[in-house]
Amino acid sequence: STQSTGTSTVGDITLIDFRNMLGTKSLAEILADREEISMAMQKILDEATDPWGVLVERVEVKDVRLPQNLQRAMAAEAEAHRDAKAKVIAAEGELNASKALKEAADVINDSPAALQLRYLQTLGTIAAERNSTILFPMPIDMMKAFADR
Repeated sequence: STQSTGTSTVGDITLIDFRNMLGTKSLAEILADREEISMAMQKILDEATDPWGVLVERVEVKDVRLPQNLQRAMAAEAEAHRDAKAKVIAAEGELNASKALKEAADVINDSPAALQLRYLQTLGTIAAERNSTILFPMPIDMMKAFADR
């Protein structure tokens, strides 16, 4: 009976100290640092049981089981984190695109011929992609210049 009481006491100490230690760590740290946690637990238990003449030779963290509600909460948190990160990335993309558009507008503003060249380049690209011919109206004044020759 004394042995079962001692085993129960050691088990209680183990459980309390283990919960206290895990409560200070994230799940990633728990999974990555199982050996470190095991060694720390061994030290804590050995110090607690030393007055009773009990030597703790080895402690192993073999498996970590989480309650379903905690798993769901962690999954929801991870999903929210991914969504937030995706929004930040999209916003950064929008910012870069708007900066590039502003730079393009500045270049076109500095050189009116650049707009006309860009327009013609776009027409050429459309025609090449769709294997078609594009007709666009020309001002009559331009036609007169050719007719006078």
